[in-house]
Amino acid sequence: MKNRRVKGFYLLLSSVFLTLLQLPFSIAKSAAGSKMHIKTSVHDSDAVNMFLNPEVIEGDRSVYDSLHLSLKGLSKEAYEYAKKGLEYLLEKGEKLSSSVISIIDFSLPSNQKRLFVIDLENYRLLFNTYVAHGRNTGREWATSFSNQSQSYKSSPGFYKTAETYQGKNGYSLKLEGLERGINDNAYNRGIVIHGAEYVSQSLANAQGYIGRSQGCPAVPVQVSRPIINTIKDGSVVFIYHPSYISRSALLN
Repeated sequence: MKNRRVKGFYLLLSSVFLTLLQLPFSIAKSAAGSKMHIKTSVHDSDAVNMFLNPEVIEGDRSVYDSLHLSLKGLSKEAYEYAKKGLEYLLEKGEKLSSSVISIIDFSLPSNQKRLFVIDLENYRLLFNTYVAHGRNTGREWATSFSNQSQSYKSSPGFYKTAETYQGKNGYSLKLEGLERGINDNAYNRGIVIHGAEYVSQSLANAQGYIGRSQGCPAVPVQVSRPIINTIKDGSVVFIYHPSYISRSALLN
């Protein structure tokens, strides 16, 4: 009888000891599960905050790196200035109706796809296609800019998309220039996004550059409507060129 009691006591003691040994592993497993849940919720958080604060994305990769935008031709400088300008506009209280940003990189020649429409909410590159510059801005390269009517030149800087309309170039999107002295005359000039037959890969391949507009950032006809419907009503369009940066009060 005594031996049974002793044996039972040792069995109970062993059970308690094993439970204590497993307790730290259970706590660690529970904590790991919580971290996994937090990571998922961060990924689904505010899209603009992800763009401006890349450290909240998995690891420390930015939108630029994660979408491999360098491989698609977008310069890192254009991306960084787009991010800086968007941050300023948000701090200023500019009402932006979309988590989509469009970057036009005029440091690239017109025979390259230099329009990048980025969906910040779903973390995707929606469109990457050709875009024209003004006929007096240059031939293959964009080199000269103006804010004046009848100049037939492009204007760099930050814009906010406005309303759509049906015009001589079909379905089009009006742009509101946000930088005084640089592009704030764009709306009155009729600078809009529209489709154009002279913006095509076949033309770029044939002559080394696409056709030019009267100053509008014209895009291929086939994708003009979906692009316009994606970015209309208050999203940001940034037209980048290195020569404009020093003149931009918004970026300085």
